[in-house]
Amino acid sequence: MGINRRRTVILNHMFFIGPAFLFFLAIVLIPFLLGTVYSFTTWNGISTTITWVGFDNFVKVLTNDSQFLQSFIFTTKFTIAAVVITNLIGFLFALALTSKIRSRNLLRTAFFLPNVIGGLILGFIWQFIFIRGFPVIGELTSIPFFNLPWLGDASTAFWGLVIVFTWQISGYIMVVYIAALQSIDYSLVEAARIDGASKLQILYHITLPLVVPAFTVCTFLTLSWAFKIFDLNLALTNGGPYDSSQSIALNIYLEAFQFNRYGLGTAKAVVFFIIVATISLAQVYLMKRKEVQH
Repeated sequence: MGINRRRTVILNHMFFIGPAFLFFLAIVLIPFLLGTVYSFTTWNGISTTITWVGFDNFVKVLTNDSQFLQSFIFTTKFTIAAVVITNLIGFLFALALTSKIRSRNLLRTAFFLPNVIGGLILGFIWQFIFIRGFPVIGELTSIPFFNLPWLGDASTAFWGLVIVFTWQISGYIMVVYIAALQSIDYSLVEAARIDGASKLQILYHITLPLVVPAFTVCTFLTLSWAFKIFDLNLALTNGGPYDSSQSIALNIYLEAFQFNRYGLGTAKAVVFFIIVATISLAQVYLMKRKEVQH
C-alpha cells in the first residue's frame, strides 16, 4: 500500500509539475546554459564555425568596453531613481486608496491599467506624447516643463524613461501595498488612536513596520525590472541621444544581434546576470533582517 501510494504521488507530481518543468527547461535553463557556453567563443550567431577563446570576452567586457561601462552607469542611476520614485508613489497611492474614498475601486483600476499595456507599445505612445503632445501643451500654457527637449537631451531622456517606467509600474506596486495595508490588524490602529497618537505617529510606528515584508517584495520587483529595462528603452529613446540613455539590456541586444558578436554579447549577459543576482540577493537579505528586527 505504501509503495502504491508513493507511486501515485510521483505520478501526480509528474503530471502536474512535469509540463511546467519541461517548458522551464526548454525556454529558460537550456538557453541559459548554451549562452554561458557561447560566452567563451567568438561565434557571430550565424556561422557554423565557433572558435573557443576562453575568458577573452569577459576580459574585454570588464577592461576594454567603454560603452558597456557607460550603459552600466546609466542603468544604475536609472534603477536608483526608478526604485525610489515608483515605491514612493505606489505606497502613497495605496495609502490613499485604502481610505474611505467612494471611487477607490475605479481609481485602483485606472492606476493599474498602464501595467497591462506592453512595454513597446507604451514606449511608442509616450514617444508621441513627448515629441508631439508636450510641445502643444507648452505653446498653450507657456509652462517650461512641457517645452523641454525630452528625448533630445541626455538628462531629459533619462528622466523621460523614469517617468514612463514609474507610470507603468506604480499601479502594480500599489496593489501589493494595498494587500499589505489591508492585512494590518485594525485594532492596533484603534488602540493607538485611543492613546492619542496622531496619523503620522500611527504611520511611522505601526503601519510602516507592519508592511516591511511588502517593501521587501516591491523593492525586489522594481529593482529587477528597472535593471532589466529593455522594451521601454528600445521604443522610447533607442539608447539616444548618442547612446547616452542606453541600458545594459539594450547594449547586450545590439552587441549580439545588430553587430553579430554573439559570443561577446552573451559574455555581457553573463556578467549582467551575476551583477543583478548579487544586488537582488543582497537587497532581499538586508530587508529580511529588518523584517526580523520588527
